[in-house]
Amino acid sequence: MAEKDTQTTEETKEQSKNIITVSDAGPCKKKVEIEIPAEVIHEKLDEKYKELRRDAVLPGFRKGRAPIRLLEKRFGTDISNQVKLELMATASEEAIKENEINSLRDPDIDHEKIELPDEGPLKFEFEVEVRPEFDLPELEGITIEKPKIEVTDDRVDEEVAAQQKRAGIWAPKEKGGAAIDDQVIADVVLVTEGSADHDKRENTEIAIRENGFVAGIPVDGLGKLLTGAKHGDEKKTTVDVPATYFNEQYRGKKVDVTIEVKEVKQMEPAELNEDFFKRFGVADADELKDGIRDQMSQQAERQAKAAMSEQVYSYLQDNIEFDLPEAVVAEQSLSLLQRQYSNMLMQGMAKEQIDEQMDQLRASSEEQAAEQLKLYFVMDKLADQFEIEVSEEEINGHIAYVAAMRGRRPEKMREELARDGSLTQFALQIREEKCIEKILEKATIKDVEEKKPAAKGKKSTPKADTADTKESETTKARKKTAAKRSPKTAAKKKNG
Repeated sequence: MAEKDTQTTEETKEQSKNIITVSDAGPCKKKVEIEIPAEVIHEKLDEKYKELRRDAVLPGFRKGRAPIRLLEKRFGTDISNQVKLELMATASEEAIKENEINSLRDPDIDHEKIELPDEGPLKFEFEVEVRPEFDLPELEGITIEKPKIEVTDDRVDEEVAAQQKRAGIWAPKEKGGAAIDDQVIADVVLVTEGSADHDKRENTEIAIRENGFVAGIPVDGLGKLLTGAKHGDEKKTTVDVPATYFNEQYRGKKVDVTIEVKEVKQMEPAELNEDFFKRFGVADADELKDGIRDQMSQQAERQAKAAMSEQVYSYLQDNIEFDLPEAVVAEQSLSLLQRQYSNMLMQGMAKEQIDEQMDQLRASSEEQAAEQLKLYFVMDKLADQFEIEVSEEEINGHIAYVAAMRGRRPEKMREELARDGSLTQFALQIREEKCIEKILEKATIKDVEEKKPAAKGKKSTPKADTADTKESETTKARKKTAAKRSPKTAAKKKNG
């Protein structure tokens, strides 16, 4: 008899199991359909009403004696909503766990549109973004070229000129109109598609570049639009803002941009005088150049390493293919900017250089986000394969290094990084670098002469076996292909 009761109980449990169907719903996306049996719903409702009856105190009834029908009449809606939410949450969690769905974030379910049925099963469905599935390419014996970077007198002179420019001032341009690398002070009016309001910005500073920004709007051909502009000129253009642009206010919309030029400025580099030398703690130009040469020699080795790393990134990009959902890419465009800022900070770049690079990054955040999101998943898989972990000591070491370059206290910098969310990015960057080092240990390294920069006006495409080692180009390539930092949702999930 006991054996028969046990068998009946097992059959009842089997009948009460949720029916779950999982199917593909697009790139890196799964559709999950769930059916919760009616008996499970009734059991949950009975359980809730028993709990309520035990604790409820109603007029005319002793505690624990109120009729179920009266409780249903008074609390039925609330109890039904509680049961619905609890059953859906439990069922969703179990469906993801049992089917080993490697989700990037929690399911987005509109609970308001789902009703708990009076009879029959509860049916609902949802879609969830998942980690892409792919195979790693061959990692043994990749041919990597290590460029020999020579610190020439011309390069030292170029750096001196760059230092003069960074220490210079913006002064009114007396002759001619605006040109590339000049600055325009203007009143700007933005009219966004679908909005009745005009966004007017007065005395806006606009850096004139081939592709730049006007009051937060990316404008392709900005240099052409403003070249030759003078006081009183009005320039107009219409911008189709990308659907994955980081700023939600303008994302995927047409924006009419009107620029009323009030003043044109040009950069006047600082003079090589006593005040200038004092800023660098040197006596004269010769001593300044000697110091710069030493710094550039140290930097050359870092550039060579960056060039080799870039080749690894390119190799991984070229040999691994998988799709990414557009929604995830859009979400990463904004966090990309923070990750890039953290990386440039670690490289010890000057604030003026960082600001300039950030403007360029904003213009290409969509493409960058997709590329780096892909490489994050690749690095994540590499870290698992190589069993790479990052210790607190390593994180603190990187922070101390950056703090020393910036003349800051390490503990203060760590507090700031923890506050703005960059601390996790530091840890992921260290993990990434350790992955690249592992691959380079297995690679075939070939010393080569430094590649000459591509001719001006031509766009070069870095390949797995080439490296452009000019400093600015190395930085651009590293920003373009480095598998920097995870999307926040994925990082959060990975780190538990």
